[in-house]
Amino acid sequence: MILFRAVHWLGVATLLALFPACESTRTQESTGEYLDSSVITTKVKAAIADDSELSAFDIKVVTFKGKVLLSGFVDDEKSIQHAEQVARSVKGVKDVENNLVVK
Repeated sequence: MILFRAVHWLGVATLLALFPACESTRTQESTGEYLDSSVITTKVKAAIADDSELSAFDIKVVTFKGKVLLSGFVDDEKSIQHAEQVARSVKGVKDVENNLVVK
């Protein structure tokens, strides 16, 4: 019985020690935020790929805590604004930083 209690409390202590590692900081996402960002990135990439005016191969999408970063190349100024509108239309996107450049 004493061994069982010792193992139990050792397990609890280990979990409590590891719990802060799951928290987010200003420069690092928590596990849940990371998963949310991955889902948003996938949805934005899919929306860009489905759009006939944009080339998904030339646009890179990165998401951090709901903020989407678009980078890469497009054919004209109109496409820069259009890509940003497509990204903003995706549920979960809090902000878009548009670093697209005309080829």
